[in-house]
Amino acid sequence: MKTQVSINTSYNSRYQPDVIIRLPEGKDVIVDAKMSLVAYERYFNSEDPDEQTQAIKNHVASIRNHMRMLSHKDYHQLPGIRSLDYVLMFIPIEPAYLLALKESPELLDEGIKQNIMLVCPSTLLVAVRTINNLWRYERQGQNAQEIAAKAAKMYDKLRLFVDDMQLLGASLDKADNAYQSAMKRLAEGRGNLISQAESFKEMGVEVKQPISPQLVEKSDKPYCAES
Repeated sequence: MKTQVSINTSYNSRYQPDVIIRLPEGKDVIVDAKMSLVAYERYFNSEDPDEQTQAIKNHVASIRNHMRMLSHKDYHQLPGIRSLDYVLMFIPIEPAYLLALKESPELLDEGIKQNIMLVCPSTLLVAVRTINNLWRYERQGQNAQEIAAKAAKMYDKLRLFVDDMQLLGASLDKADNAYQSAMKRLAEGRGNLISQAESFKEMGVEVKQPISPQLVEKSDKPYCAES
């Protein structure tokens, strides 16, 4: 595997794929991880439902725009690259990937039509194995009709996988709600745990390392025990 590779073309252009995964027999898989997650960060950090709704729409639009940009790069035609037409568009934050698919499940189909496979940390290895299998089919010299049949089966399996990922997304949403609830108990409301812990410092208790200033700022005033 190579990262941050720089490739110069005969047209004095330079391409910089984030990762090139080297498969057996000199085959390559291009991975792009340059998509902006600004809209997702805005969604994650906001507590305003209207702002969150708009941020989700912007997040999906950002993915679509990046897919269109990647579809015109033709990484597979670069000198020294022996890749399939497909490029893996890597979204490094799993909840950002799941949120986009929950809002717009058709993104996977749209990407495939543009030779882009959307992947996240939990699906990257599956995608690479799938591509490696496609290379193996080519090495076996199967005819075009058989390859088409196998591709149809792969597509059906991908659809089942998407269904499983959506179920996983629902589970992650529940986990996120539980996390938010726990954080509120930790840093919000009168007598929350952080404010109580900070009050010990005011009483002269020495600590090796302070609690995150951001969490301290979110907590209420230091807890004062009744005498």
